[in-house]
Amino acid sequence: MRREAAIVAAARSLVGAPFRLHGRDAATGLDCVGLVAAALAGAGHRCAAPNGYRLRGGALALHEARLRAAGLAPATGERPGDVVLVEAGVAQFHLMIATGGGHIHAHAGLGRVVDMPGPSPWPVRSRWRCPDIG
Repeated sequence: MRREAAIVAAARSLVGAPFRLHGRDAATGLDCVGLVAAALAGAGHRCAAPNGYRLRGGALALHEARLRAAGLAPATGERPGDVVLVEAGVAQFHLMIATGGGHIHAHAGLGRVVDMPGPSPWPVRSRWRCPDIG
């Protein structure tokens, strides 16, 4: 299985997990960073999930630096399995996994990880990819 499909499959296996800020375990809860780290790990990519961030605040450059430090590379174009950095509110950044027909993300309002069809409801600020995907 291509790494892209493996990332999407791993993310889909987490749909329904509870939401928990700074959560890193599907049984007790995941936030958007925990979801991305778990999906990438499930596809065989080892990355360090950032800690010490807040639900709101921070600059785009800081979040992008954390994604680089986690071992991801900026991506051009759109592919399933991409990590998508969006701005869900003023200085409120959020990560999602692109599926090709939508996105999977840890939805704080719904209290769980969801698979949502269609384009991002928030402005996409950048896309990131495992370096071995290209």
